[in-house]
Amino acid sequence: MNDSQRRVVSHTGAALLLTFAMGVCAGPAGAAASANAAGNTGTPAGKIKVGIAYGIGGRGDQALNDSAAAGLDRAVRKLRLGPSQELEASVSDSDADLENLLRKLARSGHNPVIAVGFYYDLAVLKVAEEYPRTTFAIVDDESPRRANISNLVFAENEAAFLAGAAAALKSDTRHIGFLGGVKVPLIQRYQAGFQAGARAVDPDIQIDARYITMPPDFSGFNSPDQGRSKARALFDKGADVVFHAAERSGQGVFAAAKAAGGMAIGCDFDQARSADARVKDVILTSAVKKADVAVYDFLKRFLRKEARHGVTVYGLKAGAVGYATTGGRVNDIKATLDAFARKIAKGEIRVPTKVS
Repeated sequence: MNDSQRRVVSHTGAALLLTFAMGVCAGPAGAAASANAAGNTGTPAGKIKVGIAYGIGGRGDQALNDSAAAGLDRAVRKLRLGPSQELEASVSDSDADLENLLRKLARSGHNPVIAVGFYYDLAVLKVAEEYPRTTFAIVDDESPRRANISNLVFAENEAAFLAGAAAALKSDTRHIGFLGGVKVPLIQRYQAGFQAGARAVDPDIQIDARYITMPPDFSGFNSPDQGRSKARALFDKGADVVFHAAERSGQGVFAAAKAAGGMAIGCDFDQARSADARVKDVILTSAVKKADVAVYDFLKRFLRKEARHGVTVYGLKAGAVGYATTGGRVNDIKATLDAFARKIAKGEIRVPTKVS
């Protein structure tokens, strides 16, 4: 994207690194966030119009956007919210374009407004200043700070740890791979957790890591063809399990695994449920980041006039990250993965956020 998004890369996740380094895995009730309400004037649920701006790939990405959409759908159904409006970012969008998406929602009376993806950070800050009576939430970034912004972030490194453990337990070659969409701090936390989990099982396992693009080129999140070619290179080098943190590009990773006779691990969503039927059988598990939990929790709190500004961290302890069991391919190692999960939730295992 543009130069201002280089600033996104420089500061995205900086404070999260400190939070995770201290071993914090706080759920909605125990997160580092203010309990002050912002923007909710007590409107009946049926009158509340929710606006949501998805990240690159939009609804149907089989990853973070779909998970956020599931949270919205659940809230509309269970909380009986009014009509919602959904917009979507594109790879070529500038910060001004992202601002316009959020501004369109706020201007048309949507409150709250939810932005999905860290690249909205500067846009959320700008538009939240323009509409102080509107409550904004941003999924996956904690840097924009205002009294009317709720930051919904995740301990994705914890989910990635379980993915790494699963990969090591299932690998026949003791050689696995990691493919990131774009080399930004958020995705590097996946890599750090994945490597830590694999080495907890097999300290000598070989782990190859690649990224599709480097910032400010964010197309690595929305390029299945590049995902396939990069993953194929990992399989060609000897990896028999590849974990992707590449949003929609992960669809190409599954195709590469199928062609290579290997296995793949999905990201953010239970991708063995959502992926094309032709590749479901190669998806070992998925490192699940339940944006639906965060979005639903935020909307429920908004209705109660309890919307928090600041950071809420959703991790294993809150049931907001984990691993998927669809397909039964990890049934034989589930006890081991669950034991790791319990230790992480209790703070007995501190999952790193930096690649070593």
